[in-house]
This record gives sequence, C-alpha cells and structure tokens, in this order.
Amino acid sequence: MFSLQQFFGKGDRFRELLEAAAQEAHESVRLTVEIMKSPRDSKHRDELVLSRRKEKKIAEQISTELVQTFITGLEREDIEALARGLYKIPKTAEKIAERFDVVAPHLVGMDFSRQADMMMKATDGVLAMVQQLRDMNPEKMKLLNDQLQYVEGEADKYMNELLRDLYCGKYEALRAIVIRDLYELIEKLIDRCRDVGNAVMDVVLKNS
Repeated sequence: MFSLQQFFGKGDRFRELLEAAAQEAHESVRLTVEIMKSPRDSKHRDELVLSRRKEKKIAEQISTELVQTFITGLEREDIEALARGLYKIPKTAEKIAERFDVVAPHLVGMDFSRQADMMMKATDGVLAMVQQLRDMNPEKMKLLNDQLQYVEGEADKYMNELLRDLYCGKYEALRAIVIRDLYELIEKLIDRCRDVGNAVMDVVLKNS
C-alpha cells in the first residue's frame, strides 16, 4: 500500500481537487455571510451561484478521476467521503442565501452576526484541515479538529439559547417560523463542517 505521504505528494490530482473543493466551500460560506448582511445584493448572489457550480464541477472531476485511476494511495471510500462532505457545505450555504432572499421582510431588526461568525470559523477550520493533508501532521490536525468541534459545540449552545428566546411568545407566528427555519439551516451548515472535520481525522488515524 502506498503511504499517505506518497498519495498527497507534489502534483497529486486528488489532493489538488480536494483543496479546490475546500476553497469553494469556504468561498460559498463567505458569500452567504455577505448576503446575510445585504440580502438584496444581486452581485453576491450571482457569485454564490458561480461558486456552487465550481464545487459541483470539482465533485464530478473527483468521481471521474476515481473511475480512471486504478491504484490510489488512499481508500476510495475516504476520497468519496471527503468530496461528498465538502460538496454539502456550499449546497447548504446556497439554501441559506436563498431563504434570506425570500424572507428578508420578516427579518427586520434581527441580528445574525454571531451566527455568521460561527459559520466562517467552521469553514475556516475545514479549509485548514484539508490543506493540512499536505503535511499530515497528526498533532496539528488534531488541534484543528478540536477547534472545529469547539465551534460546533458553541454553535449548538447558542442555537438553543436563540430557540428559547424565539419560543417565549414575543414573536408573531409567521416570523417565528421563518427565523426558526433559518436557525436550523445555519446549524446544519456548521454540522456539515464538523462532519468534514471528522472525515479528515478518520483519514489521518487510518493512515498514521
């Protein structure tokens, strides 16, 4: 069996594609955060659609490379798991952006800055972990994953606080439903990032 260092060596196609996917996932979340700040900004929406298309194309390239490559230094299911996990991040980000666009009139006075910060921290962690596959430093990878897991845990706590406030009765029904749905989508995106972090750690532990 090839070592993981060989697999992720210079010029390795799968490494390049996974890093490209992580970059697009990061960009999609960044653009979504901008849309959350300015829901009517069509420029950011167009850029998000483009980023999502790039991510889809990268996922297709990974599938094609797997079909055409008979020997890989990493188990195929691990490559597929990473690619699948990364693909879900921009997909969820796009749903958040679309929802903000549709329900913007019901969000007047709402502050999503803390959720936006958590989304960025989570996707920062994903990008750093995928890039770290270049060096395969187990200690650094564990530190990055611990940070990502911490963000996800803090996000869960904060979402529970927000839901308690939401259900206290001060919001009219439709507004409460709209806000709750957004909270759930944001939580799902952060969970997607956590899942990729876990997938990367599985690869490291399996090949260390």
